[in-house]
Amino acid sequence: MDNLSEALEKLKLASADSSTDSVESCVDCLLKALANNNTEASMKIQEMGVLPLLPSLLTPQSSCSPKVANIIAEVAKNEFMRTPCVDAGLIPPLVQLLSSADQEVLLQTGRALGNICYDSHEGRSAVDRAGGALLVVDHIKSLSQNTEPDREKLLTVFVGMLMNYSNENDSLQAQLINMGVIPTLVKLLGVHSDNTALTEMCLIAFGNLAELESSKEQFASTNIAEELVRLFQTQTEHERKEMIFEVLAPLAENDVIKLQLVDAGLVECLLQVVAQTVDGEREEDIAQLKTSSDLMVLLLLGDESMQKLFEGGKGSVFQRVLSWIPSNNHQLQLAGALAIANFARNDGNCIHMVDTGIVQKLLELLDRHVEEGNVTVQHAALSALRNLAIPVVNKSKMLSAGVADVVLKFLPSEMPPVQFKLLGTLRMLIDTQGTAQLCCSSGC
Repeated sequence: MDNLSEALEKLKLASADSSTDSVESCVDCLLKALANNNTEASMKIQEMGVLPLLPSLLTPQSSCSPKVANIIAEVAKNEFMRTPCVDAGLIPPLVQLLSSADQEVLLQTGRALGNICYDSHEGRSAVDRAGGALLVVDHIKSLSQNTEPDREKLLTVFVGMLMNYSNENDSLQAQLINMGVIPTLVKLLGVHSDNTALTEMCLIAFGNLAELESSKEQFASTNIAEELVRLFQTQTEHERKEMIFEVLAPLAENDVIKLQLVDAGLVECLLQVVAQTVDGEREEDIAQLKTSSDLMVLLLLGDESMQKLFEGGKGSVFQRVLSWIPSNNHQLQLAGALAIANFARNDGNCIHMVDTGIVQKLLELLDRHVEEGNVTVQHAALSALRNLAIPVVNKSKMLSAGVADVVLKFLPSEMPPVQFKLLGTLRMLIDTQGTAQLCCSSGC
């Protein structure tokens, strides 16, 4: 620390005299101190008022610029240093350095801006005012096809910077979308799929942007579905699969993207995950089973994607989902019942399913849950029966199958969702007028 204090004092004098050699040796000493004890060195830098000296050292002509940007990147790893970095006027000269052609300058500048923006409203606002995001987006666009290792490293830093800049900020995310960042990031995912760090950064960025409704149309205009499914098929690690799931879930809320995901083969991937994890006892197996089956149900909420998977009641996907209903796994029972409720969204499907004995499977499932009392499964199975009872020709068949008798077993239930769905199912059985089928998700 004594050496650091001495170096900081020398830096003050050297920056005033514009002595390049002295400045460089002081900067090297600061970097060494930060590498040794980042937090303590950062506090010392702040205490001695060094941050306001740094803007003058961040010029395109200065040979120290990349090292000074590196210092800023290191101190900004500490939350307590981010606002002081903004207050010291470091953002405008850093953004100016984004016009440099020097690889190291761009790398360290991207790191510095990204770290200052991390969870910092002041940092993001300053970068926004200085126009930093557009320059970074332009760099990513121009580098997107370059697979040289140093360029991929720079791309990773820049994507990370945009992620920190816009994370959980709708207006900044909308700004990036308007700059056309989504098609560029999708392109990165395809070109750089072998680069783990860059791929993961893109996935995190997608996860942030996909939450915004205005992003869906832009995502739908790309080949994001193909890229995500292709990437998913190559994954073996639970963490990477979870990252992809976190992108797929918000994207699959869009009906156009639902169909694209079905066409790209996502359903087959999900069924494979279910088969691999259904008997697993590890926490990650249980999590993947739930995520996969929930996502399957989500894909069925779209009319086109649902009908494509139904395939006239003969589709392999439809048959596999049917096999979930008699399963001993509550999550699969729930997903199976919800899937049937969603397949039962037009009269033709309902009539086919009642004629092929699906009502009996649902009644057997409900009977298992009179005593076990899993409310979500009860609710889902009743939802499916309610939808199946909508076509007039199905009502008498379902009454003859004993639907009313089984449903009435749940009258003692004290759960309002079950009571509501139970009454809706009974009303539908005796109503001679057809009505609209409902989409069902885990909260239907």
